[in-house]
Amino acid sequence: MNREIAMRLKWVRLYEHTRNAGLVCLRCGISRPTLRKWFTRYREEGVEGLRSRSRRPISSPLRKVFLQQELWILDLRCKRRLGARRIQNELKRNYGFALALATIHRTLARFKVEPLPKRRKNHYKRYEQPIPGDRVQMDTCKVASGLYQFTAIDDCTRYKVLALYPRRTAKNTRKLLEKIIEETTP
Repeated sequence: MNREIAMRLKWVRLYEHTRNAGLVCLRCGISRPTLRKWFTRYREEGVEGLRSRSRRPISSPLRKVFLQQELWILDLRCKRRLGARRIQNELKRNYGFALALATIHRTLARFKVEPLPKRRKNHYKRYEQPIPGDRVQMDTCKVASGLYQFTAIDDCTRYKVLALYPRRTAKNTRKLLEKIIEETTP
C-alpha cells in the first residue's frame, strides 16, 4: 500500500472512530468535501477506492481536431515541410476549415513532429564600394525640438561624419557634404 492510500485510510478510520468531520478535517488539514469524497469511496469500494483516479474526461465532445484533420496537418508538414502558419493557410484554402496556430502546434507536438530547421542566410550583401567616397549613406534624425542630426557614412571606409543643425533643409545637407569632402580629402 502506497503512502497516499495509507494517509487517506487513516482519515477515514479516524472519522469512523470519532464521527466528527470537523475534528478530523482540522486535525488532518483537509476540507470536508475531501473527507466526504474519500469516505464515500471507501464505503463503496473498500481500500481500492482510495486510489487516485485520472481526471481526464472519457470523451471530448467539443474536440477541435479530428483524425482526418490531424492527418492533413501531418501530411502538409511531412511531405511539403510547411510551418504552422503555412499549414493554417493551406487547410483553409484546400479543405475549407480554419484552425488556430496554437491548435496546429499542439497537434504537431502531440505526434512529436520535429520542428523545421531554422533557415539562415549564408552570405550578406554589403553595400561596399572599393574606392573611398564612391558612395556615402546619409540620414537625418530629429533629436529634440529644433535639433536635427545629420549622419553620413562612407561605404568603403565606414568613416562617419555627424553634424547637428536647427532645421532639416537642403542647405544644411549641402553643408554636411562639404564637411565630408573637407574631412576625407588629404
